[in-house]
Amino acid sequence: MDNVKQVLAPGALDPLTKEMIFVAVSATNNCEYCQHSHTAAARKAGMSDAMLAEVLAVAALANETNRQANGYRIEVDAKFKPIF
Repeated sequence: MDNVKQVLAPGALDPLTKEMIFVAVSATNNCEYCQHSHTAAARKAGMSDAMLAEVLAVAALANETNRQANGYRIEVDAKFKPIF
């Protein structure tokens, strides 16, 4: 729980954004407990029904396109790769 408290503590991202990310990942991972608890926390932080629908749609689209890119083994464009 210390890690959860640390990551969800105030930082560069606002609390609502952090909770919405948690909602999206929890839906992807099919964690019922996390879906319910973080949806409640996100609603308490100001998430509307429209925001929930949109975050779930974005997560679903990301999952779909990730699977397609992995399946086709699409090469990453050089312009998207970081230069170290």
